[in-house]
Amino acid sequence: MAQPIKIFIVEDEMIIAANISLQLTDLGYEVTGIVPRGEDALIHVQENKPDIVLIDINLKGNIDGIETVELMQKDYSIPVIYLTANADEEHFNRAKKTNPQAFISKPFKKLDLQRAIELTVNRLQANQGILEVEEDNSTSFILSDCIFVKHHEKMVKIVIEDILYIEADRNYSCIHSKGKDYLLVTTLKNIDMKLPAAHFMRVHRSFIVNISQIDEVGSTHIVIAKKAIPISKHLRGDLMKRFQTI
Repeated sequence: MAQPIKIFIVEDEMIIAANISLQLTDLGYEVTGIVPRGEDALIHVQENKPDIVLIDINLKGNIDGIETVELMQKDYSIPVIYLTANADEEHFNRAKKTNPQAFISKPFKKLDLQRAIELTVNRLQANQGILEVEEDNSTSFILSDCIFVKHHEKMVKIVIEDILYIEADRNYSCIHSKGKDYLLVTTLKNIDMKLPAAHFMRVHRSFIVNISQIDEVGSTHIVIAKKAIPISKHLRGDLMKRFQTI
């Protein structure tokens, strides 16, 4: 089942924070929480592991937003987007050393926020070793335990263990997962080259399957979630060998 990208807001102006939360929810993201102080933010990150942190540079309390990020980065590699109403040279130079994904100047529009988040997900490719699958207007990113795909103008996260199989339809590929399907404008061959081999195997020219989701193996087909999927004769032996090594 797809999981929305989790975003954590650190902002001491609660009206602004609430407005940001509403905008993010409207865009399909999950807000893991809102806190006003850096000290509280460090605790929240430890307990909730967000995908992205939106943080104001000028926080009230003993540590500002930049110091909060510096402390957070000692233990976690979570992408950061800074919010600021005062982007003076001193603060900018300090913040730049923490390698943020973006700066958003207040006041900002909903589109500014949306683009900054999408850009942050894209930059995960460079920062976290994500493999990219891109053809035409479709983009997805694959981590060791999940895949990010562009769906209805936003990036959504699908846990790899929830993917059942991937089916080719000419120049399209459909990811069938528990509860929802996702259509990508990319070939099955392109996806096959990027998916982690430990989890997936191409069993037919039109199908890639998640090995852990296989319920039955017949002579000419396999069954996943009551779906009969054809298996090429020469690939059936390879699949049985994979089972022996699991």
